[in-house]
Amino acid sequence: MNEFGYEKLEVWKRSVELSCNIISIVDKPDTPRKHLRLFEQLEGASTSVPMNIAEGKGRYSKKEFVHFLYIARGSLYETVTLLEIFSKLTWLDKKDFACIKDEAKEIAKMLNSLINSIKNT
Repeated sequence: MNEFGYEKLEVWKRSVELSCNIISIVDKPDTPRKHLRLFEQLEGASTSVPMNIAEGKGRYSKKEFVHFLYIARGSLYETVTLLEIFSKLTWLDKKDFACIKDEAKEIAKMLNSLINSIKNT
């Protein structure tokens, strides 16, 4: 079976894994779900990263692809900010937060490199 173009991108693969890890981790907190909106926001932001990479890759111009990569990067930053809030509220283990944040930093570097390589071609 043929792959979609985005499936070859390591940054897409790693952001899918990050999103899956986040969804698994946020299922763990034993907290009253009166803040359900925050959990939904976190799931939405984390899944937005690989989805925007994929959508951008499916566009017809480099300019559009870069635009979607910027959106993906913004969603990544939103994800980390929400995780920081979860950590401060003790809904997320500090060790889990540190691991996710490290991976998010690597994904951000990969996104920045991809953006720069596309803009410079």
